[in-house]
Amino acid sequence: MNCGQCQGIEELFSQRYVAKELSRYRAKGPDRTTRMLIEAINEEDVDGLTLLDIGGGVGSIQHELFEAGVQEVTSVEASTAYLNAARAEAQVRGLAEHVSYHHGNFVDLAADIAPADIVTLDRVICCYHDMEKLVVLSAARARKLYGLVYPRDTWWMKIGLAFENLSFRLRRSPFRTYSHATKSVETILSSNGLKRRSYRQTLAWQVVVYSR
Repeated sequence: MNCGQCQGIEELFSQRYVAKELSRYRAKGPDRTTRMLIEAINEEDVDGLTLLDIGGGVGSIQHELFEAGVQEVTSVEASTAYLNAARAEAQVRGLAEHVSYHHGNFVDLAADIAPADIVTLDRVICCYHDMEKLVVLSAARARKLYGLVYPRDTWWMKIGLAFENLSFRLRRSPFRTYSHATKSVETILSSNGLKRRSYRQTLAWQVVVYSR
């Protein structure tokens, strides 16, 4: 991740922004696509498994999968505000001692991140320019399940992301969103021994779980 994108993440996902999201999560639970991903993962037996949550935001996947029986979590997050919020919520729930927190770009940290039974990237690859490196390195750490939420490969999403990036440029934000071809993502995961197990979608997003 270039330094501009890192700066953009810190600016966009500010303490104020994240505090509102954490409050909303506490009141209403995970948002729709995150809930869809959690439900798809929970169709498998996750009791006693470990989780690597990359770009997990306020930690909703972590907290919900703990309730389903996951025992240990590794959380990697590029946003300081998100990492602090996830840690604070884990402390409230009495789970902090079961989570290992890492701040930074997963691609840079990957060599020091141990494999886990489940790996999740919820709306993460659309924030990263080098999709191939991110997916290859994260897939290599999934022993059983690999879950993704990312934009559908449609003309309206490409237009929507283009307008988002125009808005960021006008606001002089270095943050950018990226549209990656579904076929390219599928090819990389297939070549890394993962097969699609569950597929769901909304108008904008696709929610996919793969297994070994």
